[in-house]
Amino acid sequence: MAIEFNASDRTTIGAEWELQLVDVNTRHLRQEAQQVLGALPSLSQTASPPLRHELMQCTIEVVTGICETVEEIKADLAANIKQITSVLEDRQLALACSGTHPLDDWRDQTTSPVQRYGELIEDLQWLARRILTFGVHVHVGVRSAEKAVPIVNALSKYLPHFLALTASSPFWSGHDTGLASARSVVFGALPTAGPPPLLPDWTTFEDYMETLLRAGTIRSIKEVWWDVRPHPDFGTIEIRMFDGIPTLREVGMAAALSQSLVRLFDQQLDRGYGLPSPPSWVVNDNKWRATRYGLDARVITDGHGTTVPLRDDLYELLHELEPVAARLGCAEDLDVAFEVLDKGAPYERQRAVIDQGGTLNDVVDALMAEFRAGVDGPWPSSGGGAGERGAEHGDTGGNADRDQPSRNRGPSHART
Repeated sequence: MAIEFNASDRTTIGAEWELQLVDVNTRHLRQEAQQVLGALPSLSQTASPPLRHELMQCTIEVVTGICETVEEIKADLAANIKQITSVLEDRQLALACSGTHPLDDWRDQTTSPVQRYGELIEDLQWLARRILTFGVHVHVGVRSAEKAVPIVNALSKYLPHFLALTASSPFWSGHDTGLASARSVVFGALPTAGPPPLLPDWTTFEDYMETLLRAGTIRSIKEVWWDVRPHPDFGTIEIRMFDGIPTLREVGMAAALSQSLVRLFDQQLDRGYGLPSPPSWVVNDNKWRATRYGLDARVITDGHGTTVPLRDDLYELLHELEPVAARLGCAEDLDVAFEVLDKGAPYERQRAVIDQGGTLNDVVDALMAEFRAGVDGPWPSSGGGAGERGAEHGDTGGNADRDQPSRNRGPSHART
């Protein structure tokens, strides 16, 4: 089976941001995506609309066009979000984003009136019905199909890095799960989700897809929801590992990290270098470690079980990517990762609200406030000290992976 890969001649970039529709009075999700999108027909009813339905009626997905830079990504998202907010105030609605909603239960949601979503639920039943999750997907252009598979293999090494920086779903149906990312577990339960399989080349990828199609496992290759996957129609690699990201600045960070890594690997292939290709058991184990402990995880670095603090590994990675990001024009966006390491990832900020005596209603309020702050707002804070207090709360359950000295190096590396 031949699958055409519509290669990109540059490292272009695009993003998809899944947003929650929140009732400003009750803090619960509202099932009004159809009404909101209906009020914006010029943005939701075109051939390739920037505003779209997702599985649940409480969700609106904002999709960028093909962009050259991270700044274009942020401007594109901000312009469309401004259009959404223009029709929300009269409805007593607001936007927020996190990997799960802290309060709501999947059983209280309404499915979007889209045929393929109905088919998905019919096929997968409970696994699909409970996907009350929100994420960010980043597409990065790749110049050939031959490069796509080795770059996907290499990116699988960084699944814990992508997840830990953006983990934002410690709560599920009103309870603390003890995880940094409940979304990773809920969505990862789908039969074609999870880490990508280690494949040697594009031909093997084509054979793999043909097997799934012939067996009836999938209707199209779009139903393969790996954490990182080739997207042949767009000529991109799609990184799907990110939890729902609360702020536009952090979306820019995720986009900068993705674009910089893909550009680095593309250049290394041009120079004849081999790319990382970690064994599947290491990839799976490291993903779980980040799912459970977030930034406080220790990740496996070789086939012998050697581990290092993920925070240290992130600092090294960010420094390695700095010159690549500078050439791409996204160095400041990449530097937001240093702020996350210093001041707290989203899951830490949410738990800080509870640590300081707040309720889950207060967590939702904090998420709405973070979202409103936008790209020009101050660093999101959930009542002060979110990073430190959230991290301490994350130690619940006997986490001995804390590495405070590496954390304290963060500010000294921040760009001034």
